[in-house]
Amino acid sequence: MTDAIEPSPGKAPSFWARLSRRRGVPIATILLVFIGIWYAAAIPMNRQVIVQRYTLQDVDWTTSMLIRDSWSYSRPILPAPHQIAVHLFDSVFMQKINSRRSLVFHTRVTGTATLLGFFLAAIFGIALATGIVFVRTLDRSLMPWIITSQTIPILAIAPMIIVALGSMGIRGLIPKAVISLYLGFFPIVIGMTKGLRSPDPLQLDLMRTYSADKWQFFRYLRWPASVPFLFTSLKVGIAIALVGAIVAELPTGAQAGLGASLLSGSYAGNMLAIWSALVMAAILAMSMIGLIQLAEFLNSKRTGGRV
Repeated sequence: MTDAIEPSPGKAPSFWARLSRRRGVPIATILLVFIGIWYAAAIPMNRQVIVQRYTLQDVDWTTSMLIRDSWSYSRPILPAPHQIAVHLFDSVFMQKINSRRSLVFHTRVTGTATLLGFFLAAIFGIALATGIVFVRTLDRSLMPWIITSQTIPILAIAPMIIVALGSMGIRGLIPKAVISLYLGFFPIVIGMTKGLRSPDPLQLDLMRTYSADKWQFFRYLRWPASVPFLFTSLKVGIAIALVGAIVAELPTGAQAGLGASLLSGSYAGNMLAIWSALVMAAILAMSMIGLIQLAEFLNSKRTGGRV
């Protein structure tokens, strides 16, 4: 009976089986612990407001009442996870997609700017990394400035970019994409530079023995060696690009986007709206990173690498 359900020795387990075995249990465990801590933290965070309400209403309260009301208060300081889930469900499924009350609408606006900025960052980052590796002058002149550019706080530079582009009549999607580009290109440049320089010296000597030119070095040796570094840097880059798109919506008082949802929730003191927007941003980031990871898996499977 046992032999019938065990996979045959020559058959590799499926992708989902490996994913479940390697990551499923640890991720679920951490998630459950995190949710438990969150529920526990909601009680002291909301306690003062709840007790004040009890005092005004002259209610003889108990600990169980305090816990229950801390997890169900309509305007909590720290919402319970199930409250955020309910608000998120209402904002996603109970509103029209083109309504400004819908988080799907705001997610689409921010996601579009993120993807455009990330696409530009990927092209720009790969081009810069290639130039740095093959042109020694660029390595010495550009790399210090690329590193220095990331020391400037994005909250300081974002309004400058928006105002500068706005003075040229460029508004809407493009300024947010430029800020996403500014944040997203850095990990791609660093990762690709490391990847393009990763081939073993013996491999480089072998290519020189065959009298390979720079294009052949790039096509047959450096590019294949850099692909794992590229996918890793792309996953970091797209997450940072999303942060850039959200930050770009804050100083302009944008009317659409997840940054606009965070602003409106902050002005109204609606912590449920703020947390729902944050959770939606996390879901958007995980979805985009998941797509890159899927592309990495398909590429590894196509090229015969480890998957």
